[in-house]
Amino acid sequence: MKILVVGPSWIGDTLLAQPLFTLLHQRHPGLVLDVLAPAWTFPVVRRMPEVRRAIANPFKHGELELLQRRRLGVELRGERYDQAIVLPNTLKSAFVPFFARIPKRTGYRGEMRWGMLNDVRLLDEVALPQMAQRYAALALASGEALPAQLPRPRLLVEEARRLDTLRTLGLDTAGRAVALCPGAEYGPAKRWPPSYFAELARSLARNGDAVWLVGSAKDAPIAEDIVRLCDGAGVNLCGNTTLDQAIDVLASVRLAITNDSGLMHVAAALGTRLLAIYGSSTPAHTPPMSENAAIVKLDIPCSPCFERTCPLGHFNCMMMLKPERVAALALPRESLRDAPAR
Repeated sequence: MKILVVGPSWIGDTLLAQPLFTLLHQRHPGLVLDVLAPAWTFPVVRRMPEVRRAIANPFKHGELELLQRRRLGVELRGERYDQAIVLPNTLKSAFVPFFARIPKRTGYRGEMRWGMLNDVRLLDEVALPQMAQRYAALALASGEALPAQLPRPRLLVEEARRLDTLRTLGLDTAGRAVALCPGAEYGPAKRWPPSYFAELARSLARNGDAVWLVGSAKDAPIAEDIVRLCDGAGVNLCGNTTLDQAIDVLASVRLAITNDSGLMHVAAALGTRLLAIYGSSTPAHTPPMSENAAIVKLDIPCSPCFERTCPLGHFNCMMMLKPERVAALALPRESLRDAPAR
């Protein structure tokens, strides 16, 4: 059995698709599974043991590029896939499996894809509130119930490579550290204030923790503000690592504290202890899938709003979530100075 999955464009959504991959392997022993995905997700996809090969999806958001999609589909005909599972709900995402002549093409109804897909499912958002559930259901026959517990995302980490990453970045390989991930690609309504991260960084540093700020180049200005406000208690790695290196860093810390972001799901998939801060979004839809994760949020009437910026202007879902509350979860009551390093 050979299956091609057309993957999502977001890092977090890619990790939420991994339970689908695991269920497919459970259903089809000996399965060969390939994922068509944007190149920036490759560091995540290549660490998934369920995936044989990541295939570059080169098409930018909003671009039709029908001839190029047809060309890629024709190139993939030689793989002779038995099934394609299309996770994005766009018409464009269904073109490559159609042109590849994959006999069974599965996905949810959306954007006039009749004909492009021939195993069309209707999404029951009430029965399947979580993104991971919606993806995983596509591994099953139509109408079949999901297992009570989905498989959890799991990323592979090579110990020698992890240590080499820390040395390359000039980070202590033997000390105790906490990662702060202050970014969120979706928008500022999902970001805990930099001044709060800075206050938390000072508390962690007083506790004897190294504080590493992890994120993309887009997060670098936020991280610079945090370093300035915390008087240098943190090291700004935002924009100074590849995603592969960021994964190794998150695998090295005793705790990660993140917004609802792709790196939140990365930390969860690594099994790293995690505090996930939610504001405008909700863990009812995209929770971190880990037993080591704790949710930090306020249940105020206007949250979740799912907006990129606060529509009411007060940003209370984050502003009222004070650093002391997060520090109480991040810092044990007794001193950790003599605790063994991870």
